[in-house]
Amino acid sequence: MLKKVHIFLGATVADAAARPLHWVYDEKKLKSYIKNKKTITFFKENRCPFYSIKTGEVSGYNAVGQVMFRTLTNTKHKSDIITDFKKNIIKYFGPGSKYWKNLKLRKKYKKIKWSTAMKGPWIHQNILETIKNIKLKKNITGGTKVNESDGYCAVLPYFLFSNSEQKLKKIIRTVANGKISVQFALAKLKIINLADEGNIDPINSFIKLNSKNNYFKNVIENIKKVKKLKNKPHNLVVKKFGKACSYPGTFNGSIHAIITSKCYQSAVIKTIKAGGCNCSRANFVGAYFAAKNGLKDIPKDWIKKTKPAKNILKHTASVN
Repeated sequence: MLKKVHIFLGATVADAAARPLHWVYDEKKLKSYIKNKKTITFFKENRCPFYSIKTGEVSGYNAVGQVMFRTLTNTKHKSDIITDFKKNIIKYFGPGSKYWKNLKLRKKYKKIKWSTAMKGPWIHQNILETIKNIKLKKNITGGTKVNESDGYCAVLPYFLFSNSEQKLKKIIRTVANGKISVQFALAKLKIINLADEGNIDPINSFIKLNSKNNYFKNVIENIKKVKKLKNKPHNLVVKKFGKACSYPGTFNGSIHAIITSKCYQSAVIKTIKAGGCNCSRANFVGAYFAAKNGLKDIPKDWIKKTKPAKNILKHTASVN
């Protein structure tokens, strides 16, 4: 696991870099925020219209990955990981947590015109359903109402520890139990794995390796749609496929950033500039380039600005 922790660090830093500009869907506002700015990563002022947390902290997407990472590093027996992970989800996101405290306020906000960002983090639909299902002692606890990246974010640290497809699916379905959520999360992991193995063209290799695999038919069709638009501006492609959090849009936007970028920094900046749910896309883009180019590709000053990075770096001693 130690040799691959930089991949999770890549996802975490990218999420934190994008976070202050998370969920800005108004193109005119986003352009006005970043106009004449030398740097748009780790924006000092929160510009997310829905919630506000300190710069350097991560969104709810990466936060579930942090919970899994801590579970992995603190659980003594492998057989206890899912049980402990569920306990930690309740502890970190459930009643009494800062995530849960904002829930009542959010319900109130829904009844009035949203005028200002809530102070504190935003709990995701998948996590709300997961908490409910854990309390109901359901065997599979993941949410089914939305097809978003929570499952991928939860499984990424575990993937660096074990690549058993059966176990990976189990982890994903702990927080996201929709068929599409599982499919696209697994596809991301397979692409990241190819990048980590030194494959020259992980995206095309994924297509070739899975061309006869009906399970990934929908994923491959979406990648092919993105490839046809390789020469189009990134922000227009993201807008076309959808700037929101849902699959396949969030996956397609990430793929376009990957196939049109050469390094971590440019890919993440491109992802932020496209607006909308940049954090969900950043978690894939950041992990991919960290896997492909190594720890050295993540800007050191970005790592220093990322609050959860310190804990992750404790476990990267063997990485060059």
